[in-house]
Amino acid sequence: MKPKKCRSCGELFLPTYMSTQVVCSVRCAIKNMDKTKRVEGPRRKKVLKDELVTVQDLMKLAQQVFNKYIRLRDKGKPCISCLKPPKKENAGHFFSAGTHTAVRFDERNVHLQCEHCNSFLSGNLLMYRENLLGKLGYEEFERLSAEAMKTRKYSREELKEIIATYKEKIKQLTNKS
Repeated sequence: MKPKKCRSCGELFLPTYMSTQVVCSVRCAIKNMDKTKRVEGPRRKKVLKDELVTVQDLMKLAQQVFNKYIRLRDKGKPCISCLKPPKKENAGHFFSAGTHTAVRFDERNVHLQCEHCNSFLSGNLLMYRENLLGKLGYEEFERLSAEAMKTRKYSREELKEIIATYKEKIKQLTNKS
């Protein structure tokens, strides 16, 4: 066998155990193992952590980030339903997020709503519809309604992309202010 360079200390050595030996001594093997743990450990931990995140976890995070974007986008505007300045801001879906999955993350479907209209009046949908028609126009409202009747299942990659997209949009909105 020909001499090899030790991965840990850099000295030349003759492999005695097998051809895959990469260090010259037990001391260098321990040192090399510690170095590998320091470098590979955090990377491996991140990969394992990403694998543990479920689709439901990603959906919840995507919804939180999307709703935050909507609240920032419409900041300073009145509630879409009652047209009063909201005391507590919510991101209100005209077509509910749970039932109408295709428009869950559609910006045309979600607007700033006061907590009273969104939570206590179940969205105050009659006034919401009237004001949404005024905002979008009849044709766009009909397209949104047609899209809402479809069902959609989001993949992990789509949800990660939604999260990244709306985090970037939030960053852009906060940099403007």
